Amino acid sequence: MKDVYADYKHKLISADEAASYVRSGDKIFYGEFILIPESLDEALSKRIHQLKHIDLRCVCTSRVPKIVEADPKREHVVMNDWHLSTAGRRLHDQDLCNYIPFSYHQGPRTIRKYLDFDVAFITVTEMDKNGYFNYGLCNSLTGAVLDKTKKVIVEVNKNVPYCYGGNKESIHISKVDYIVEGKNPPLMEVKPVAPKEVDRRIAEHIMKEIEDGSCIQLGIGGLPNLIGQMIAESDLKDLGIHTEMMCDSVVDLYNAGKVTGRRKSADKGKIVYTFAMGTKKLYDFLDHNPTCSSYPVNITNDPRIISFNNKVVAINNAIEVDLYGQVCSESSGIHQKTGTGGQLDFIFGAFQSQGGKGIISLSSTYTDKEGKLHSRIVPTVEPGSIVTVPRSIVQYVTTEYGMIQLKGKSTWERAEALISIAHPDFREELIKQAQKMKIWIMNGKQNTC
Repeated sequence: MKDVYADYKHKLISADEAASYVRSGDKIFYGEFILIPESLDEALSKRIHQLKHIDLRCVCTSRVPKIVEADPKREHVVMNDWHLSTAGRRLHDQDLCNYIPFSYHQGPRTIRKYLDFDVAFITVTEMDKNGYFNYGLCNSLTGAVLDKTKKVIVEVNKNVPYCYGGNKESIHISKVDYIVEGKNPPLMEVKPVAPKEVDRRIAEHIMKEIEDGSCIQLGIGGLPNLIGQMIAESDLKDLGIHTEMMCDSVVDLYNAGKVTGRRKSADKGKIVYTFAMGTKKLYDFLDHNPTCSSYPVNITNDPRIISFNNKVVAINNAIEVDLYGQVCSESSGIHQKTGTGGQLDFIFGAFQSQGGKGIISLSSTYTDKEGKLHSRIVPTVEPGSIVTVPRSIVQYVTTEYGMIQLKGKSTWERAEALISIAHPDFREELIKQAQKMKIWIMNGKQNTC
């Protein structure tokens, strides 16, 4: 007891002093999601013009780092992000941030094989009596990064919930070089998005695929929130949660008595996740809650581990799907919108699960800035667009017009099925395009679309 607190006092420094340890050419890790280190970022931004060739890396930054704001011409720091949030996308569009392509579950292994860091700035909880700082809401890549970092500097924020984990959720003071006591800003809250009518129609199709004992993966957005609400109001029981992102809707399901986890094969009774983002309701729920278990993403998102549980239902959104069944979920043409994230991981893992269902959901249309209506079911993905889930992996696709299953279907059967859930205004043109592409073979067969 005395040793860890003496060590704490010895390693405690100011944010400005911590920033002084950064040198030109350093590769720096800045944390994950909403836990970007506030005080350390502010301190480093004050001296960024003294530095050159800083390689800054983070996971889905929730805000624009001050170090980047202080260098609008990108003369001193190059920012790289493993997943683009709204803030990251805005920086990317301004040529101030690069995206790092990867399959989420392979992130820790990729870091351990190919990357080294000079300095890691991470936000943590207060130290516990055993000398551990907990990573709180974000555990996906942090542990792997700290294993490959020369100098580890933690920023303590008393508002970060202490999140119990199954693996790599904390770091001991003996492995920390310096400690900074931050300004303890309140955690950023991500309010639930109000669902649209089209979300309700899609959710009705998805609800038919969820059974008692299903193991659910939900994300953020209007559709997942609505599905959570519909499950809470249903007769479903004994659901499990094995997900990438822990969100408010999971709390609602648990409080409604729908989530017990007793039918899970892996982590029975536990709500498993790798990062959390939502409102204070979620953060309070997670704090010292043994029901929940945080793991690195190489565990939560490993398709093999996902498949250990039966009846996995993974629900993921897409930007467009083409008539071959290719799914684009992260870019619009050459414009990067987000990242691969765990979509490929969970679609693959859900199919491998006994009774599992990997579902790609999207509205059938969108309206552009000029008010023109476009189909999200397209002949081929827009040139430059990234295929997030290849056609060989896709299982279920749903729009407000229905749900289809593509496994085992030929190219023309896929095209026919996809056209059947496209908006009626676009089906005739999609048929013509499929014929030109040689993937629509009628042979006297009546068009059922």
